[in-house]
Amino acid sequence: MVHSLMQAVKYKVTWKTFLMPIIGLLAFFAYIYVFNVDLLEIIATIQHINVTFYFLAAIASLLDVLFFALAWHSLLKHLRVEISRLKSYLFIWIGIFIDTLIPAESVSGEIAKIYFVNKEQNGAAGRTTASIVAQRLIGMGINIATLLTGAILLLIEGQLFGILLALTLFLVAITFLFLVLTLLLCVKEKWTMRIVNAIINFAEWITRKRWKLARLREEVVGATRAFHIAIKEYAHAPKTLVTAISFSTISWILTLCIFYLTFLSIGYPQISWSAILVISAIFMAVKSIPVGVPFEVGLPEITLTTLLYLFVRTWTGTDALAWEISATATILMRLLTLWLRFFIGFAAQQWVGIKAIKAGTNSKATVTGN
Repeated sequence: MVHSLMQAVKYKVTWKTFLMPIIGLLAFFAYIYVFNVDLLEIIATIQHINVTFYFLAAIASLLDVLFFALAWHSLLKHLRVEISRLKSYLFIWIGIFIDTLIPAESVSGEIAKIYFVNKEQNGAAGRTTASIVAQRLIGMGINIATLLTGAILLLIEGQLFGILLALTLFLVAITFLFLVLTLLLCVKEKWTMRIVNAIINFAEWITRKRWKLARLREEVVGATRAFHIAIKEYAHAPKTLVTAISFSTISWILTLCIFYLTFLSIGYPQISWSAILVISAIFMAVKSIPVGVPFEVGLPEITLTTLLYLFVRTWTGTDALAWEISATATILMRLLTLWLRFFIGFAAQQWVGIKAIKAGTNSKATVTGN
């Protein structure tokens, strides 16, 4: 996977770039076709959306990423990883771009961020990993709180039952389990070292020791120790944690606003905030689980459309209309949270690549001049 990631960092756009997204889109349209959703009606609705509300949703989508980057930057800064806010913002965008391309949702983009930061500041891999893990822990905490809050509100309203209640409770339990396991790995350095050694030993065994991994083992062990030292520093930095949690909370609120503003743009303000809390939390919880296939196109649209339908059908007269509204809202949201971000991420990746090439050229010119 690391090899694939490094290839993505230097990605060249070809027809293969869009192969998986196209397959995903075809799967989504096949899914809604099964439920007799009229695509022409969806197109007609999209053509008559309230542009003001949709524009505000687009702004919210961009600000969401900005505040997520500010949260990460505050965590990096505390660990003395000196990169600018602009670069942390660019690396977040590149991470989004790579997450879309590489079949390892939720980890490939994070590995890319570690790679770029370590390239900027050699020896910062362990500390950068600590900042990313800390941000992941904050995100899981917010997600659990959102799920529980939304579930309680929906239970009071009598709208949470059956499969949706079971799914909500399951995701709360599984997210909490991952949260506890991650915390344990952060605290138990010996456990982490055993896992690292086991992975490297397995790699040596499967290659019949043709790969000489002694140097890699040394580097990984060093980074792991740096990671644990950095994690312990956060335990004595309440101000940094409050700042990161605050920025992350603002980012999450902006995510909720994208949902609500999208429904306003198609003329359906009936969607409740409690429903948005549960839908967005379930969607993000499922989306953050590495599933081995690109979860950015196809599967998320199907998941989101289905979740929206479960709520929309309660205030529409027919199932057909509920599927149509849900599919339309999903398409509009994914244009903002996937495709807009994908192309901005691609632009960021190209920009960083061009700057690196220029820097390398200038260095060679300086050496030659000397």
